[in-house]
Amino acid sequence: MKSKKFLNWAFIALLCGAVTACNNDDDNNDGVDDGKDQGSSSLVFDGNVIGNGDQEFVFSGKETLTQGTYLLKGWVYIADGAELTIEPGTIIKGDKQTKAALIVEPGGKLYAQGTADKPIVFTSEEAKGNRRPGDWGGIIICGNARNNQGQMQIEGGPRTKHGGSNDADNSGIISYVRVEFAGYPFERDKEINGVTFGSVGNGTQVDHVQVSYCNDDSYEWFGGTVNAKYLVAYKGWDDEFDTDNGFSGKVQFCLSVRDSRIADTSQSNGFESDNCADGAAIDPYTTATFSNITFIGPKAVDANFENTTDYINGGEVYPNNGSALGRFQAAMQIRRNSRLNCFNSIAIGYPIGLILDNQKGDTQSAATNGLLKLQNIWFADMDVTGSDANKSYDDVLVTGYDGDGKPIYDNTQTSFSSRFFLAQSGNKVSTLDEMNLSGAETSVGTNYRPAAGSPLLSAASFTDGKLASMQQVSYIGAFDANDNWIDGWTEFDPQNADY
Repeated sequence: MKSKKFLNWAFIALLCGAVTACNNDDDNNDGVDDGKDQGSSSLVFDGNVIGNGDQEFVFSGKETLTQGTYLLKGWVYIADGAELTIEPGTIIKGDKQTKAALIVEPGGKLYAQGTADKPIVFTSEEAKGNRRPGDWGGIIICGNARNNQGQMQIEGGPRTKHGGSNDADNSGIISYVRVEFAGYPFERDKEINGVTFGSVGNGTQVDHVQVSYCNDDSYEWFGGTVNAKYLVAYKGWDDEFDTDNGFSGKVQFCLSVRDSRIADTSQSNGFESDNCADGAAIDPYTTATFSNITFIGPKAVDANFENTTDYINGGEVYPNNGSALGRFQAAMQIRRNSRLNCFNSIAIGYPIGLILDNQKGDTQSAATNGLLKLQNIWFADMDVTGSDANKSYDDVLVTGYDGDGKPIYDNTQTSFSSRFFLAQSGNKVSTLDEMNLSGAETSVGTNYRPAAGSPLLSAASFTDGKLASMQQVSYIGAFDANDNWIDGWTEFDPQNADY
């Protein structure tokens, strides 16, 4: 039964439109009737609560969250035509009990523009020391750009569909933002990612974003054209940068650091890239271009690492929420007809460097024909350079698949993936000593940037046409020896941060 006090408050909020200046001590979460159907013009209740706690709250107005601390309850939709602006320094805590998530629908806009000194933080409501992956849902942004499936249902459970024909669509700004402990598994195998982009257009600004301890992928793109720079994926559960359904944006300067005790049952990768789930040859293809990426794998952060499910036990942040642990796989897995491109990057300490998987579609022909480019990439401390099949850890050639879909191996030859990698311009299997990395001056916990004199500092090339619109630098990987773009706004111990 709805509280009369709550309903009266909602009516007043609709009239005044300035609920953050008002006060309501009622903690009733039964809901606002028009938040389900017509949409509510008021987003904040009780002074600091966003949403009403159910999974159907629709915000249809325009509102600014002044700097402060807020509690996000339930699934809050930013509807077509609505705009939410968040001031720098704001902290938004996701409510665990209501599986909180913020969903920007096509035509809606989120302006979350922090600064290096005052980042905007989305984090767990749990007390420090008790925060875990999957404490709340995450952020989903959907737009009207193209994908290769038409209008798509967004992954993770929300009602929202995305996709259209406007590649220049604008969903707002996400800049100097941290997203921590997201990925609540509201159903089995249906987690929300840290940040999900569904058909987001290149009119949207995305830069300086850190996703930490997510219970699924740190970032996932389903179609769209949005570009991004300066991304950090820190100790996520599944994949770091997952690209699907014709994503064609350009992404530059990214740092990925794994936790050796956290990997997903599906096998965790740095890149996981598909054209679509069945590998169909359909336009627009997944042709995203990444440059200046640094992958720090589990072996690089843990000298005692073992790629077994006994060792990979979740460690101190195991959430015990039904999410299944598994093993680590590859720095880069490209499959199902994806034409992903990567340049000027380094990857360290994974069981496998590269998988070009041909079980569905023909990713290997795309590579052979120059439709998929991997150049100026250095690997170090991999168990094997390449593998040709999912969940296969041997560098041997896969010649096809049997009637049960199992790989057929030719153990007399090395994998297509390793031979392709080594044949590409500028690629190299290196050693950690040769890379000459440092980074002890920060709290990242491992060396991640080139020291003075490192050969990485002069190894880049930007002659390929796919890189024409990207920032041209002399170095490969995400950093040079001096410019440390993660300083100031990032947090590498969010379990114990004071929020």
